[in-house]
Amino acid sequence: MKPVRLLLTCLLAIVAVLWFAPSAWAFCGFYVSKADTKLYNQASQVIIARDGKRTLLTMANDYQGEVKDFAIVVPVPVLLQKEQIHIGDPKIIERLDAFSAPRLVEYFDPNPCTPPMLYNGAPVPSSLPAESAKDRQQRNENTLGVTIEARYTVGEYDILILGAKESDGLETWLRQNGYRIPDGASRLLQPYIRQKMKFFVAKVNLGEFEKTGFQSLRPLQMAYESPKFMLPIRLGMVNAQAEQDLIAYVLSPKGQTEVTNYRTVKIPSDSEIPLYVKDEFGDFYKSMFKTAYNREAKKVAFMEYTWDMASCDPCSAEPLTQEELRKAGVFWLNPNTYNPVFITRLHVRYTRDKFPEDLMFQETSNREFFQGRYVLRHPFTGEMNCPAGREYQRALVKRSEEQVQTLARLTGWNVSEIRKKAKLEPEKSVPWWRNVWPQ
Repeated sequence: MKPVRLLLTCLLAIVAVLWFAPSAWAFCGFYVSKADTKLYNQASQVIIARDGKRTLLTMANDYQGEVKDFAIVVPVPVLLQKEQIHIGDPKIIERLDAFSAPRLVEYFDPNPCTPPMLYNGAPVPSSLPAESAKDRQQRNENTLGVTIEARYTVGEYDILILGAKESDGLETWLRQNGYRIPDGASRLLQPYIRQKMKFFVAKVNLGEFEKTGFQSLRPLQMAYESPKFMLPIRLGMVNAQAEQDLIAYVLSPKGQTEVTNYRTVKIPSDSEIPLYVKDEFGDFYKSMFKTAYNREAKKVAFMEYTWDMASCDPCSAEPLTQEELRKAGVFWLNPNTYNPVFITRLHVRYTRDKFPEDLMFQETSNREFFQGRYVLRHPFTGEMNCPAGREYQRALVKRSEEQVQTLARLTGWNVSEIRKKAKLEPEKSVPWWRNVWPQ
């Protein structure tokens, strides 16, 4: 089978190798670009729909390789029944990404010689083992303290739910059953065993995959009830050689969702930057994010977007329909009634040393709107024959310089290079008497 790009799962897992143009709402500017997850290589994405103790988790990830080589191991808080596992629609993750991505907007200055107009504003609102192998497996389970508590085939996946008493036994069991577990996995498995968590193990059923007709694997969804509101990211670090990016779309009927065991901070936003960034927005956002990440000592969760899913301003993509929300896992929808859905987009860049604990979350009643938004402001270029016009032109020089300094501060880029790209002259000193007798 030829290599394909697998659109599956998930940062919170060991990804074990087997032997294994958007429309815009009316606002006082124009949406022009967005910084979606395509900026990041191998960014993991999860959707968490949560109300009370009930969670519906959708896991997606970019995995590149042979379908037959793919498998995952995910700690789960409860023993899942087959009916609690589902195959998701990969387009829903793309829709949420597009809807909540940090965005670049542009405004156009009015003629300073005409009276200002009041702005009304937009509304804000694998094949199973043979019988003899099974006997052998049972013997191993007894010895290693590993129990197969359930076994399902869901869509193109063969799924096992494992219970384990010892991490060494679980690691040995996985290796004996064809999972190429990274060195050190045992140490990371032990905390989940102490918490009496189960292990969701999935690999691809090639026969079922061929039947689907898809070129890529689809996301896995699981529904469960547990007081634990968390993502087990530590296990995924076993595979990691470098920093990993996680985008979590948390959907709640209440309000914002925060990380409780690491600081949650808002990404820098609402900054005016030079016009040329319009053609380099992807590079700008990556540099800006990296600068903010370093400034926060590499151990925070960034909030990139919080909003009611019924509206947006500006919209980088249309709000999801009720049917799309349902596909995203929103289980509290009822027809003909108002069903609040609030989204929090969290971006976490993590490493083993900076994130020694799994991510713990809490819902809040805070419904404040926030978005990562960056502003281009075009100057007025028409004729200006009035005192206000002359004052406006003098102010433009200062404004352009402030935009340069803002961009340098956000990204760490060289000021001289920014001025050159922005086509600004080096800043000149103003004679002191100009402040006495302005010309």
